[in-house]
Formats: sequence, C-alpha cells, structure tokens
Amino acid sequence: MSYNDRFIRACRKEQVDRLPAWYMRQAGRYDPDYRKIKENYSLLEICRQPELAAEVSLMPVKKLGVDAAILYSDIMNPVASIGIDFDIVANVGPVIANPIRSAADVANLKPIDVEGDLSHVLETIRILDRELDVPLITFAGAPFTIASYLIEGRPSKSYIRTKTLMYSEPAIWFQLMDKLGDMVIAYLRAHVKAGGKAFQVFDSWVGALSPQDFKTYVLPTIERIFSELSDLKEPKIYFPGVASGELLPTLSSVKADVIGLDWRVPIKEGRRRLGGSYAVQGNLDPYVLTAPMDVIKSYAKAIIDEGIQEPGFVFNLGHGLFPEASLDKLRELTEYVHAYSEEAIAGLRQKEARHV
Repeated sequence: MSYNDRFIRACRKEQVDRLPAWYMRQAGRYDPDYRKIKENYSLLEICRQPELAAEVSLMPVKKLGVDAAILYSDIMNPVASIGIDFDIVANVGPVIANPIRSAADVANLKPIDVEGDLSHVLETIRILDRELDVPLITFAGAPFTIASYLIEGRPSKSYIRTKTLMYSEPAIWFQLMDKLGDMVIAYLRAHVKAGGKAFQVFDSWVGALSPQDFKTYVLPTIERIFSELSDLKEPKIYFPGVASGELLPTLSSVKADVIGLDWRVPIKEGRRRLGGSYAVQGNLDPYVLTAPMDVIKSYAKAIIDEGIQEPGFVFNLGHGLFPEASLDKLRELTEYVHAYSEEAIAGLRQKEARHV
C-alpha cells in the first residue's frame, strides 16, 4: 500500500506535485451512509465504539479521495473526563448539565485521564493508523471555545456569560484556561502516541474577541499548548475559527506549523498578516458548495492560484461542512483541486526554471 504524504509535506512547507485537500467535518452529516448509521446511534455512541468511529472516519477517504482523514469525534469528548456532564442535543449542540459559574466550579474540575476515561478514542486512532494510506489528523477544542460552552451552558451567539466572567473575574478565568490548557495538552499528546499523524486545535468561536482581548485572555494559553507540544514532530494546526482575520497578526509567537483561515481573508492577505511564518490551510466558504459546479470550481481555482504562490498550502474549507452539502460535488471538487493544482504547480515550476 503506497502512503500519500502530500498533506504532511505541505504542512512542512515542502514541495508537492499537487495540493492536498481535506474538509473540516468531512466525516459526517452530508453522507447518506453516515445518516443511516445515525438512525441507530447518537454521535457520542458512535465515538464510544472504536470500530464504528473508525468506519465513519474512513468514509470520506474512500468516497472523496481526500489526502487526510480526520478522527470522528467531538471537541466536547475530553471534558467528560474532567468532571463536566454534557450531552450533544440534536439541532442545538453541546448542552451542559453543570455549567461553570464560580471559582468553586473551576476548582472542582479534575485532571484529564485519557487512558482511563477516553481509551475508546485512543483505540479508534490505533485502528485508523493501521488501516489508512493517508495521514490521520486528530483534534481538540481550544480552551476559549470549550470554555464558552462550559460557561454559557449551550451554544451562544453573544457569549455574554463567558465575557462577563472573563472581564469581571479574571483570576477565575485564568484558572479555567490553565485547566483546559492542561486537558488539551494531555489529550493531544496521547493522540500522537496512539498513532495520530497531525493534530488541529479548533478555536471555532474565538473570533468573537477583539485582538486585544484575545492577546490578554486567550493567547497565553494557546502559546503554552503549542510550546509544550513542540517536541512532537507531527504537524500542528491552529484554526482560530470564523471571523478571526483580525487576530492573525497576533499569532506570530504560536509554535504551530499551519494556521487555518476562514473565507473572509484571502490567502495572500492571510499570509501577510501571519508574517510568512506558517503554512496556511483554507479557505472556501462552505456554502459555495450550494452553487453549480462551474461556480464552485471558479472559487476553488482562485484559492488554488493564490495558495500555490508560496510553499505550504492545504486546500480546505473556511469552516465545517453542513448537512445539505452534496457528496457528489465534494468528490468532483476534490478531483478538480488535485487536477488543476497539479497543472498549475507544473506551470509555475516551468516558469521559474526559465528565469533561473
């Protein structure tokens, strides 16, 4: 079995013959076969069955031809181990039975026990490591994004309770960030030990903060997470979520290899704001996938043309797939990204060779 390592090479800013592609939330809701599985099992029930979770993780690799798999899991999974009682409610999201509202609530959080409480996640990774011919990306939710669920008690658009705690009780806030940072570090280190070939830290909602608040209340923990995991050779991705373009210039001290961009920031501008230090990943608006195929390809072409101008680009969406997305369009998009980027990269190299 030949191993496709284009994704790893792109993360390291090495040369590739064509761009690697994968999609956030690629293991899931748009796939009719997955929806059949969901008729009998909840998300959390699938996660607790390693063979089933591995099967779902493999589906998009087989059906779409993507260059990386992502672990079928949920960013909330590790919080059960630290003492949070939650459920994933259909059409709502994570709902917390014991939200964090006080210093005592934070003090009651336990250290994570990955091997004891989350052995099913590690077993899923081991199965996938044996079966895949592309790299496996594992992931964790970033402390701000996890905290927003734990404090609000459910998804929020305003983050009023979260920001109130952050501004009014900074000592409590930083204790919570420290505990969640410890959780993420231990969880991701265990993933790599079990066979994960890269990992992504999802900070889906941190774009709700101003750059100054991000620098004050969140960035120190993000820096610590990536610093403490910097001994690992596996590529490390930080995705600061949607509406986070103004945060990009603040990330220069984060020891990640790749930064994910949402669709609001062009690739060239994202690289400029990041100071050229990182590979970048992104950034098709997921809802472009509702358009006719020629429109989808025109958007993808523009992203590819910018992405290949410098080493270190991974084609992805600017956020996760939505349930109504078309599997057939995704397959055709993946084929287009591969074919067009191979042609464009070859043309770019010929042009460069003529100017040597």
